[in-house]
Amino acid sequence: MMPSFISGANITDLCSRLADNTAIDPKLYEKYHVKRGLRNSDGTGVMAGITNICNVHGYVMNEGEREPIPGQLIYRGYNINDLVENVEKDDRFGYEETAFLLLFGHLPNVKELKTFSSYISVKRDLPNGFVEDMILKAPSKNIMNKLARSVLALYSYDDECENKGLENEMRTAVSLIAKMPVIMANAYQVKRRVFDNQSMIMHPINYEENTAQCILSLLRPDRKYTKDEAQMLDRLLMLQAEHGGGNNSTFTCRVLTSSGTDPYSAYSSAICSLKGPRHGGANLQVINMLDNFKANIKNWEDEGEVADYMRKTILKETNDHSGLIYGMGHAVYTISDPRAMILKKKAFELAKGKDIEAEFRLLETIERLTPEIFREMKGSTKVMCANVDMYSGLVYRMLGIPDELFTPLFAIARMAGWAAHRMEEILTGGRIIRPAYKAIAKEKEYVKLSERE
Repeated sequence: MMPSFISGANITDLCSRLADNTAIDPKLYEKYHVKRGLRNSDGTGVMAGITNICNVHGYVMNEGEREPIPGQLIYRGYNINDLVENVEKDDRFGYEETAFLLLFGHLPNVKELKTFSSYISVKRDLPNGFVEDMILKAPSKNIMNKLARSVLALYSYDDECENKGLENEMRTAVSLIAKMPVIMANAYQVKRRVFDNQSMIMHPINYEENTAQCILSLLRPDRKYTKDEAQMLDRLLMLQAEHGGGNNSTFTCRVLTSSGTDPYSAYSSAICSLKGPRHGGANLQVINMLDNFKANIKNWEDEGEVADYMRKTILKETNDHSGLIYGMGHAVYTISDPRAMILKKKAFELAKGKDIEAEFRLLETIERLTPEIFREMKGSTKVMCANVDMYSGLVYRMLGIPDELFTPLFAIARMAGWAAHRMEEILTGGRIIRPAYKAIAKEKEYVKLSERE
């Protein structure tokens, strides 16, 4: 039998030595003025670029200090509140309009919107054999991994995959906006059959449906949904379509774009970034926390009991023992996250009178109590608000969407933002993104193999 290098005590010892050889004294970051995570000492992001796509605004600098303000999210100069409000006034859907705005920089007129929406619909079809070869034959327990792999695989089906002309880049981006919901639905159905021992139901595409309708139609066995349900999902897609160039997945997309790589590689990398629980995966962390709270708090309406359990959570005695209250706090927003406020309002309207309303009220209680409990237990004076992840997972549940699709739906929405930033990087970047790392390893004298211990 051949000895196994990656096994038992051997690998444990090697990894232990690796940890010792990799250790960095945290004081060195301060000594060399290194900004960990590309963050300044006050928590703000290091300025790494200029963008004309989105403004995420949550504070102003007053006499050198951060002064909290109500959060603002602005797409191409248009406040997200205005975009959502006007779509609702017209009683229509808004994600396609939002995607057009982000991609082309202006609000579409009636003809442009109709043409753009129709183009998305006809581009939903996956290449011949793609479902069988890329999804059925290689099922995945995690839909985000399958989404990333499938986007990367589409490179092989594109005769113009290395054509980086702007028009071809735009065609590729819109094609992915169209195809990602179909990839997600197919990957989920295969996952159900292979890993969950459940029936696999794959519906044909209805080319008359917009993005939100298409998602619900492909996921539900009977394909039925109400207009309110589809519009609720549409609003969530609008809210998650873009969030500035500095968020992790968008920055990842811009970094890869700056190297000159193809669009499929750049977008696939953004999906992989979004998967992380510190980024797009946070909505699932909130829903898992909520399930834990529901199971261990007898009276959800008793604020004292809720607060006591939250204290235990912060002390790492409950939930996942991380000490975190998921869904609270944001890198930029301070007083409020406009996405969370819009989503919360719409969700409570749709949940009113239903069993799930009690769960929304429990989340609202957690949101209200968190800043006070953090001040009490940690002496924190930081202004803290709920972020969009606080309510998005429960909205998905209310729409009957499985938990494992929460983050993939985020990726579907954000595809428009990633594409807008890739175009901007192509048009205005001009240099490969390459931050510096301070090397602290000292030069060593070579030791002959025969003399090593």
